[in-house]
Amino acid sequence: MSRQPYVRPMPKASWYLGNARYRRYMLREVTCLLVGVYCALLIWALAALSSGSPERWGAFLAAQQNTAMVVFHALALVYYLVYMTFDWFKLAPKAMPVQFGEQKLPGSVIVIGHYVAWIAVTLFVLWLAGVLQT
Repeated sequence: MSRQPYVRPMPKASWYLGNARYRRYMLREVTCLLVGVYCALLIWALAALSSGSPERWGAFLAAQQNTAMVVFHALALVYYLVYMTFDWFKLAPKAMPVQFGEQKLPGSVIVIGHYVAWIAVTLFVLWLAGVLQT
């Protein structure tokens, strides 16, 4: 019998790259950084607005019109909203199963219903904004 203690091998720093599920998980978890940056931007905007100074508010708006910020906002919108929306819609049948008597509604119907509602709300918002003209 050996008296040497067991030393558990430490995984590499890139442990999540070896499995597709882990990669998707890590991509989903990175969105917390986007939320943190948006919280900081919101605090900056509220501080500029609450100061009552038109110069501070104008400086904030000017900073948001910078090309880097516009690109950041566009990438964050696509990454966070679209990627997370697809993930949440796939999860919807497990989070809210619909049951009629003894039978459950198929998960695909719930997911398709979410997509239809998403498209309808998007079209309505675009119509309200004047993007869609009749």
